Amino acid sequence: MPELVFFSGTMDCGKSTLALQIEHNRSARGLAGMIFTRNDRAGEGKLSSRLGLVTDAVEVGEHADLYAHLVDHLSQGRRADYVIADEAQFLAPEQIDQLARVVDDLELDVYAFGITTDFRSKLFPGSQRLVELADRVEVLQVEALCWCGARATHNARTVGGVMVVEGAQVVVGDVTGSPDEVGYEVLCRRHHRRRMTAATARAAALAPDVLPVT
Repeated sequence: MPELVFFSGTMDCGKSTLALQIEHNRSARGLAGMIFTRNDRAGEGKLSSRLGLVTDAVEVGEHADLYAHLVDHLSQGRRADYVIADEAQFLAPEQIDQLARVVDDLELDVYAFGITTDFRSKLFPGSQRLVELADRVEVLQVEALCWCGARATHNARTVGGVMVVEGAQVVVGDVTGSPDEVGYEVLCRRHHRRRMTAATARAAALAPDVLPVT
């Protein structure tokens, strides 16, 4: 039976790499896929991984109807044997409903990949809807690591290496950007709660010890 599967994890844990691997494996067997994405680091209409792999994709607009897009595609005599939706956290809840309808009415497997929570540890609306509707939720087993070596479970937004906790939910950035730009860093819960990034930890380690006042 076709399924809606949600592959979730923090940033930098290989979600897009797995999406590209699934696409490669199925296309190598003669299957044709429809790839959706939104706000990929490589630019509009691209699905890319930090390993340097990239393929073309359909950029999903804010009001796009994914089910209607598939129906139109198939009505023109073109094939779609499965669907991949990367950066699914950026999709609207109604677009997740459309992906579920693709599974149920068009009988196609849908593989969605995304971050579960934002930089404030709040659920993305798209991810929340996926958790509610998915036949399976798979947490990726490739663990991203916090700077301290512990398993990273939270995504932090940084400006100049300093963690910020206010701002728009969606600001495109990466874990490999310039320290002076808006970027992201994966942290364990302890250091996310303490707002301690790798940069602030290094600064604290280099600071002179404060002697007690007698």
